[in-house]
Amino acid sequence: MIYDELGVKPLINAAGTVTRLSGGIMAPEVAEAMRQASLACVDMVQMQAAACRAIRAATGAEAGIVTSGASAAVLLGAGACLAGLDPGRMNRLPEVADGRREFIVVRSQRNMYDRAIVVAGGKLVEVGIPDRYSGPGVRDAAAWEIEEAIGPNTAGIYYLAQTQSKPTLREVASVARRHGLPVLVDAAAQLPPASNLRDYLEEGADLVCFSGGKALGGPQSSGILAGRADLVGSALLQMLDLDVDVETWAPPREFAMLGQLRGLPHHGIGRSCKVGKEEIAGLITALNRFVAELPAARHARLLGRATRMLGAGGEGLSLTSGPVPMLAWKVGEGVRAMAAKLLAGVPSIACGMGRADEGVLLFNPMAITDVQADAIARAIAALR
Repeated sequence: MIYDELGVKPLINAAGTVTRLSGGIMAPEVAEAMRQASLACVDMVQMQAAACRAIRAATGAEAGIVTSGASAAVLLGAGACLAGLDPGRMNRLPEVADGRREFIVVRSQRNMYDRAIVVAGGKLVEVGIPDRYSGPGVRDAAAWEIEEAIGPNTAGIYYLAQTQSKPTLREVASVARRHGLPVLVDAAAQLPPASNLRDYLEEGADLVCFSGGKALGGPQSSGILAGRADLVGSALLQMLDLDVDVETWAPPREFAMLGQLRGLPHHGIGRSCKVGKEEIAGLITALNRFVAELPAARHARLLGRATRMLGAGGEGLSLTSGPVPMLAWKVGEGVRAMAAKLLAGVPSIACGMGRADEGVLLFNPMAITDVQADAIARAIAALR
């Protein structure tokens, strides 16, 4: 095994498809698609056109591209909102000479990933007071507060897709439409349910960002940017290697709008977000597999794996509900010491710490095998 050659110890990743633990385990078909893609060279614009067709079919979007992760999709989406199809503006990013660079964001939706917007050249403008989180009240931002913040320098609205996010995306999109502004939605980890592939766009998003290496089961360094054709085309152009003779430039019909520009920009702000042919092939294969699996079958598969982790059960062990059922182990005091024991054991087991302050360890079934689920059950039984 390659990890033996490298001197790297594999672990059982029950924390979920987190990047720090290398994401999940790809299906053989996905790995094979990547292997086959590595055996020849292709025009990357044609490869992204193939991705566009697959993403359109899965999401209902006008267009889509594969990116090097969801964060890269946010950066490229922001660059598209800032520059549109103007090659001069693309060349100048992250500088925005006319100052039209502000992205309105609800204060309770701020997160460390939204700095991708700043990297592209944007400036975040916060609105609302999240009293429901800080405790003094129950309110959060309202749609009228977003509308009040819109000004001549507003380039778009950033929306973090979470079940608790307020106002609703539909309300935000309604405000944006009245002012001709794009809505950029970060939905990195909002799969499953598979319906979210379409729902955010149907609710009014102009661009949606998904991770490819989480529930989709694609390469860890992949993501999706889907939405309006002109914005997706702009994002693609700002990621591509554009050291080409303009007389030979002939974009495919999926990105026909790129053939109508007054000229080609140079390498764009998203050049560091480039994705390889192998990742595109893997992502397309994973996306098609994800869409083909019925939601009930997916839930049954994950629930079955969580049940295997439960083992014989007992006090303190329970299964959570939701799109991804998990095993919850109420350890109580010493919860972090127990997590450290699991990680130091043989096999090494990483668990979720999202409820550690409650004395609870979480075991997510998304990035493990059935054999590993049984190993987790045995490890828990030995430590209880």
